Amino acid sequence: MDSLSYKTISVNSATAKKEWYVIDASGEVVGRLASQVAKILRGKNKPDFTPHCDCGDNVIIINAEKVRFTGKKMTDKVYVRHTGYPGGQRFETPEGYLKRRPTMVLEHAVKGMLPRTRLAAAQMKNLKIYAGAQHPHEAQMPKELKLNEIK
Repeated sequence: MDSLSYKTISVNSATAKKEWYVIDASGEVVGRLASQVAKILRGKNKPDFTPHCDCGDNVIIINAEKVRFTGKKMTDKVYVRHTGYPGGQRFETPEGYLKRRPTMVLEHAVKGMLPRTRLAAAQMKNLKIYAGAQHPHEAQMPKELKLNEIK
């Protein structure tokens, strides 16, 4: 046999077909939304997924301030950060963050579901989160995406 009847195709950043999607986060559970968004950002929902390449799509999340948590996580869950100074450990609940900086909750959840690599940092740049219903990406003609349609 002198030729192959099939060939394994590996996608790179030049040949990846990236699309834009908009997701309405109002009333969605944070963890379930974040896991689906992380899957789209990595490109795992595509048949030509390549783990070492940024072949995922661009995602716009609107109404980030209207997300919800299950159980008592809204008041009992604690986000910890450090200022870098001695005694600079700061604690905040999701309820406080949703009032002060509503996009941070989803950003933190999606980032935690991506691998800890430079590729994940590049994939996070494909995520745009907005607190309200308006976004400035109408020129990209994003498609409306429902969470139950994602495979």
